[in-house]
Amino acid sequence: MSTFAPIAVPATVTDPASIGFAPCEGGVCAAAGVKAAGISAGFRKNPNRKDLALVAADETCVCAATFTQNRFCAAPVQVSRAHAASGHARAVILNSGNANAATGDPGLEVARSTAELVAGELGCAADDVLVASTGVIGVPLGIDKFETGVPTIVSALEATSASAHDAACAVMTTDTVPKEVSIEGPVACGANGEQVMVHVGGFTKGSGMIQPNMATMLCVLATDAPLTIGAAQSALRAAVYNTFNKVTVDSDTSTNDSCFLLATGAAGGEPIEVGTPAYEQVAAAIRCTCENLARKIAADGEGATKLVTVDVVGAATDADADTVARAIANSPLVKTAIFGHDANWGRIAGAAGKCGVLFDQEDVDIDFLGVPVCRSGLTVPMDEEDMLRRFEDPEVTIAVSLGAGAASTRVWTCDLTHDYVTINGDYRT
Repeated sequence: MSTFAPIAVPATVTDPASIGFAPCEGGVCAAAGVKAAGISAGFRKNPNRKDLALVAADETCVCAATFTQNRFCAAPVQVSRAHAASGHARAVILNSGNANAATGDPGLEVARSTAELVAGELGCAADDVLVASTGVIGVPLGIDKFETGVPTIVSALEATSASAHDAACAVMTTDTVPKEVSIEGPVACGANGEQVMVHVGGFTKGSGMIQPNMATMLCVLATDAPLTIGAAQSALRAAVYNTFNKVTVDSDTSTNDSCFLLATGAAGGEPIEVGTPAYEQVAAAIRCTCENLARKIAADGEGATKLVTVDVVGAATDADADTVARAIANSPLVKTAIFGHDANWGRIAGAAGKCGVLFDQEDVDIDFLGVPVCRSGLTVPMDEEDMLRRFEDPEVTIAVSLGAGAASTRVWTCDLTHDYVTINGDYRT
């Protein structure tokens, strides 16, 4: 066994208890003042699959959003980006089965008309409705299924765990499981510093075409904390940067990536501004929720059998750490080695060395599955049978220290399997 100490990596923020919160029921509906629903509206051929989701606040509330940086962005992204600019929203309507991307002016008209349909049913302005789609790119999307589906889904809105789950299921594409998280905790934002119980919940979808450059494929978050517009935007941007933007399944950024946060303020208390202790608590809760959702995405990568966590420490800059981590996480050789239960750390070293970041190999340490396998650029003997046993765990960890500075990052990915090729080869057929 190695006598070297493992590489020290930053602590995770997946445990709500670490920030004074606890898991709770409700999903996106855990936040007071939020209802949700998910139905089958005919966007998919299979009538047993839900394909239309709606999350609606009781009243127009504070909103923040982040969107894909892909230049080939979809019609709903363009419409929602304009609507979210006000910092307020009432609802988010999402469909699966068709991305409404590369559909030109007709696609934009459908996205705008969808917002108008929802607004008419809820009694709010069309600009207060955000729109999202996921599915096949380049296929025209008609308004007819929205015309029949919107009244039905609005009538199905409920503030229950079951309705939140239905919404999470309705946005799934190649996902094998719905992805939901909800937590609660006391926040000192009352009139005289009294604590009020704040909830944060949400759902996401994403399994393939994932290396987000803003957020994740589709994500809806809700909190009943009384965040100001600035606080909501700041908290979401920080959470997205450190969680969803650190996920890669296959290095591809979607045309439709959208992440929305509704903040109803229904928990009560004074408005929460950036820089206050209450803001730090709520921002940490949003970060915790997003990190748990991000890990679920990586674990459910198309065809995946393992969640892979890559830590890079000791980099000269944050950008260097990120570049090295992504080079490792996106390496087909690293990902297939993990699928094959092969503790070939040379592939990790090769991926780190190819990406253009300057470091001295004599300063590099590598841990694989929590075991020191490389120190000062040289091999450390390992027990192959022990490594095989460690591969039985659902999560594989990789840690690399570059010995070049104090910057670090964490990226989540998955292994690369035969099923990934099958799923994507058969995606439209």
